[in-house]
Amino acid sequence: MSVATDTKQERINLRLKHSAKRALERAASFEGKTVSNFILTSALAHAEKTIHEHEVMSLNSRDSEVFFNALVKPIRFNKKLVAAFEEHDQRVTSK
Repeated sequence: MSVATDTKQERINLRLKHSAKRALERAASFEGKTVSNFILTSALAHAEKTIHEHEVMSLNSRDSEVFFNALVKPIRFNKKLVAAFEEHDQRVTSK
């Protein structure tokens, strides 16, 4: 069952201009939906797209190979990095 048709337990209220309400009503009628259903399905589609854009990383083959190699090859700490870690341990206290 989709999120839009699950048992309704939550509520969101919003205020909008009269012209915006008319536009939503008109668009909903074109799709044979109620205004609430039209808003919900449209908002959920946009939410899923936004979440996907922020959670999924797509790399071309060259970049994915570079990324994978960076993960599998051990890091070599140079003297400056070792010194930075030691300074961090001296300056920063964890709670």
